[in-house]
Amino acid sequence: MFTKSLAVNLADRKIRVNAVVPGPVWTPAIPPSSPPEALKSWGNIAALGRSGQPEELAPAYVFLGSNDSTFVTGSLLEVSGGLISVE
Repeated sequence: MFTKSLAVNLADRKIRVNAVVPGPVWTPAIPPSSPPEALKSWGNIAALGRSGQPEELAPAYVFLGSNDSTFVTGSLLEVSGGLISVE
């Protein structure tokens, strides 16, 4: 709601507001911050059955920053591998 509300409030200034909603993404910070037994199934909550890689999220940010998205505001761009649970 914050993204949508901010988009509505800033539209008259020609400022677009969008958000990327990532799912489980494997980064170098994951192994030291998770118990070893959790790493075996980390990311399996996504429908694709794996965690994403940072380079798989990058195109979403590039799209939102490009001229291809000039009519996009108040949107949540989900890049989650089909996240099915947040437990």
